[in-house]
Amino acid sequence: MDSNAAQQSVVVGRDFFDRARKTLTLDVPPALADHSITEFPRGDLDRDQAVWDEAGVKATRGAAVLVGVVDHAEPGVLLTMRTSDLPNHGGQIAFPGGKIDPGDATPLAAALREADEEIGLAAASIEPIGYLDLYLTFTGFRILPVVARVTPNYALKINASEVADAFEVPLAFVMDEANHARKSRDWKGVTRHYYEMPFGERYIWGVTAGILRNLYEKIYR
Repeated sequence: MDSNAAQQSVVVGRDFFDRARKTLTLDVPPALADHSITEFPRGDLDRDQAVWDEAGVKATRGAAVLVGVVDHAEPGVLLTMRTSDLPNHGGQIAFPGGKIDPGDATPLAAALREADEEIGLAAASIEPIGYLDLYLTFTGFRILPVVARVTPNYALKINASEVADAFEVPLAFVMDEANHARKSRDWKGVTRHYYEMPFGERYIWGVTAGILRNLYEKIYR
């Protein structure tokens, strides 16, 4: 848990969607395309430019992911387990999404396309709400997460070449700050900081946990 954050109790339910609509917009942040912008909020813990300089990495590849919240009486977050042989984040828990292609009109369009390609989630089941903060990764991506309401009667067709599994985790669990643990590890000689949110046998960490942390901060803090 983030010891520097003020503790507070929040009740998570279907009012999440009202909160999100009041807070988020579909305005694309300029920093997605303008790599000279370095001062902006994001959900990860590596905000110190010196850490990036020490690691010698730059995040320049635009990507978008779908943070799909399923509109059950007790909402759930739709996540995937990536196949183990993928070049980036293989075997890890992720949101549907990927790089923004030249043919994608917007980051939202990219996220919807990827969700359809990866898990067969149809656009008709998705109501886009708004973007979270831009999230930079040490693997070189500038990820723009889009929060969306997903109808509870959605159907999936998983692309087995990219996704091993798709599942829901209770929104109340990942929006509970008590479940947000801060960790660190060595990455090529640099100390990296990240969040983890283990849920049963599901190990949610890194970029996915960082985006969920950003969702919590935007909606409930």
